[in-house]
Parts: sequence; C-alpha cells; structure tokens
Amino acid sequence: MLPTLSEQYRRWFQFEKDAHRQVLASLDTVPEANRGSEPYQKALNLMGHLVAARRMWLHRFEPSHERPAAIFPTGVERAELPAAFESMERDWDDYFARLTEDELERVLVYQTSEGDWYSQPIVDSLTQLYGHSHYHRGQIASLVRACGGEPAKSDFIFWVRKKLDSPPA
Repeated sequence: MLPTLSEQYRRWFQFEKDAHRQVLASLDTVPEANRGSEPYQKALNLMGHLVAARRMWLHRFEPSHERPAAIFPTGVERAELPAAFESMERDWDDYFARLTEDELERVLVYQTSEGDWYSQPIVDSLTQLYGHSHYHRGQIASLVRACGGEPAKSDFIFWVRKKLDSPPA
C-alpha cells in the first residue's frame, strides 16, 4: 500500500536527517591542512544555510518558531553544526508528527527577505525543501572533494536499497 503524502514527507525527512549526518561526517574527512580553505568554509556555510532555510520555512508555517538571523550565514564553524541540525530537526519532527493531509493543502502566505509577498500550498513548500537539500548536498560534496575529502553518498537510493546475497528465484 502506498503511503499518504504526509507519510511520504515524514519518510523523506527521515532520509534527509540521515543524509545530513553523512555530509557532516564527510567534512571530517577533509585533511586538517585544508580546513582553513575557502572551499571548506563554503561547505560549512552551505550546511549552515540548510539549517537556516529549514528554520525559515518552519517560521513561515508556524510563526511561533524563531526566524533565523540570516538565511545565508557566514563564518559557520564545524563544531556548531551538529547541535544546530539536532535542534532544527527536533522542531521539524514535532511539525511532521502533526502533519495532516489537510495541512498539506493549506495555502501559505509569506513575505520573503526581499520584501515580496507570495503564496503556495504547504505541499509545494515541503517539496521545495526536499529538493533544496539535495541541491546543496551536491554542492557540498563537490567542495569536500576539492578539499581532498571523501564526499558523502547521500542520494536517496543509497538509503532505500537493500543488497541481496543472490537474485530472487
């Protein structure tokens, strides 16, 4: 039986959490001598952006959540990222625990940091967030490789596929 759309978004978020853990671990594969480089800092800043973007959307969905100070933070430090992700993910876990099919249809009206007003259904915003993380994890993988590290294998297929000992009969 296929999952409901709200169940699918919860599942994708679980994948995303695991993928982010792998990307954080990949940052540690960069040789110490390269951790002061511009590409490494850019990778850290992009990780910070993933947290900030998730926080911004949660604030838009539920204004009681704090709005991030910057959507594109700079000077992000590696040591601060695990706690930032864990805190953001707890808030999203709470949101997803309450997510219903009706909530997915709710039309969100919000103002961007540029001052423009937009509207779209929550379902479209969640789809954007899912793709947004893929996009930036790919950028981070390129930066990690450029710094001499080993990029994370964070594609969805690596998370879902099951290795078989032999082909089915």
